[in-house]
Amino acid sequence: MSDLQRAFARTHLARLPPDAPPVFDEREERDESQDEALPLPPESPNDSSSSASSTSSTGTIVPSPSQKLFERPRSSGIKSRSAPLPWDDFFAQSLSFRQTTPSGTISHHAYLTPPTSSGPLIVTHHGAGSSGLSFAAFTSELLKLLPSAGVLSLDARGHGETSVTTSSGSSPSAQDLSLTTLAQDLAFVVNAVKGHMKWTTLPDIVLIGHSLGGAVVTEVAHERLLGNALLAYGVLDVVEGSAMDALSSMDTYLSTRPRSFPSLASGIEWHLKSRTIRNTTSARVSVPSLLLESKVTDKWSWRTDLGATKPFWEGWFVGLSKKFLESRGGKLLLLAGTDRLDKELMIGQMQGKYQLQVFPESGHFIQEDQPAKTAQIVADFYRRNDRGGLVLPPKVDDLIKQGKLKPAEHK
Repeated sequence: MSDLQRAFARTHLARLPPDAPPVFDEREERDESQDEALPLPPESPNDSSSSASSTSSTGTIVPSPSQKLFERPRSSGIKSRSAPLPWDDFFAQSLSFRQTTPSGTISHHAYLTPPTSSGPLIVTHHGAGSSGLSFAAFTSELLKLLPSAGVLSLDARGHGETSVTTSSGSSPSAQDLSLTTLAQDLAFVVNAVKGHMKWTTLPDIVLIGHSLGGAVVTEVAHERLLGNALLAYGVLDVVEGSAMDALSSMDTYLSTRPRSFPSLASGIEWHLKSRTIRNTTSARVSVPSLLLESKVTDKWSWRTDLGATKPFWEGWFVGLSKKFLESRGGKLLLLAGTDRLDKELMIGQMQGKYQLQVFPESGHFIQEDQPAKTAQIVADFYRRNDRGGLVLPPKVDDLIKQGKLKPAEHK
């Protein structure tokens, strides 16, 4: 630099105010603050916070001091990946239906987004220890693909907000959780929703069940508890063979998971870090319904005592494959791995008796780990079985009456 250039620079720099704010790249500031506020795991399929999401501000900006663009967000305004999400972000209604039985009173709870016009009703049933909110993220994705559809996601007895008061005064852990009872509960809730919505008839119904829920929806289909309203049913990551094999290790699994958590956030974080649930959004909405706060210890414990359900484990899955293949209606099986297929289902799959889809990148909670992909498969499954889309050929008698066919022509 020449002496003339140095003199020119000193003269102009001296005119700048001493407290001039530094220049910065808005993209770098935005990305840095987002990384601190929302440390979402890379495997979350619903993560939309990409640095490429904004096409503005491609250069540097000198902000005015009044804009406070350099001020970091307060911690109270940061939504961490462990903050719970409310149910009404995903469903339109939260419903309760009271049922009195000889053994006691049940307050059935379910989440509902009603179908519109002639849309189908997708009825979901969760697995053991879970709740109806395990299908929350799935519901959000499904309704994008099938806007006219409705989703009914229930809490099984002893799970979520469904409570049982026994007439004998026995503890809730001793309640009946047999497969037959759970199937009847599902049919009761569906018909209770029919009355609540003032439907004259049930819409076309597609049942979707995860794990234990898969056995329940198969039982409903096998026993025809919903009659001709049942269009099709799908089972998520459960088959008889592997389920029976896994029962021997259930006690070990239950003994290794935490008994309680100091907060809801820590419970959500455990599910994510242990990869029990691999999708942040789904964990934030579903995990709070699995835990109950103790007024004595201020800790959050499991709402459902899975160990107390042990007497029913074997009965949930015995004969599942046979009933799945024999029941009427379209059939869908979604698995996290092909190793889960037993011999009976392998033969049925080769014979084309049902639709099979494998999600090797998912864990056991398929609808939570991969809600968008699961919703796409279910939406296509419904369209394939939609009665409204079937165009049957005209009957021969009708063609003869219309004069389009002579009596001898069809022989």
